[in-house]
Amino acid sequence: MTEILVLYYSGHGAVADMARHIARGVEEVAGMAARLRTVPAVSAVCEAVADDIPTEGPPYAELRDLEECAGLALGSPTHFGNMAAPLKYFIDRTSPLWLSGALIGKPAAVFTSTASLHGGQETTLLSMMLPLLHHGMLLCGLPYSETDLLQTRGGGTPYGPSHHAGADGSLPLSDEEKRLCQALGRRLAATAKAQLAGGNIPAGGR
Repeated sequence: MTEILVLYYSGHGAVADMARHIARGVEEVAGMAARLRTVPAVSAVCEAVADDIPTEGPPYAELRDLEECAGLALGSPTHFGNMAAPLKYFIDRTSPLWLSGALIGKPAAVFTSTASLHGGQETTLLSMMLPLLHHGMLLCGLPYSETDLLQTRGGGTPYGPSHHAGADGSLPLSDEEKRLCQALGRRLAATAKAQLAGGNIPAGGR
């Protein structure tokens, strides 16, 4: 099986839920599998005292996860219109992969969740795209053939799936938000599969 890495940081669970739906979409494409990974919280003392293995959920990411994947979905909650510090901290340590060119040409996509409907979803998605472009990755968004982009009253952007979690983070993913996550997973997996086969990149990701 060829793997797509679904790498994320989640503070209250919404981004983790999105990651699972993206993984589901990935695995709807024949021959493709999802590898779920997360990153630990950071603080002045965290690196010295945090366990190497999380108490629950997927394992923490290592650089080899990026090397071994055929594509990447990168997710973070929105922190003041930007990706969260734990994810940025991990990405900032990927210089060895940049030096070796390990990620050049691999397809990638981004996703996010915000407390408020207009709380910086699109700027956060763009902030996650920047280091991926520096690594030479090929960005996949969501085309408007995904009609949920036209129907959603919560999250959902052409830059990548998003979710409106509410001020207390309690709002579950809407049906539209779930379907957009799954659509991104399918599109990313189908793009990676076509690349590996030397074929054309599919328009719809199915």
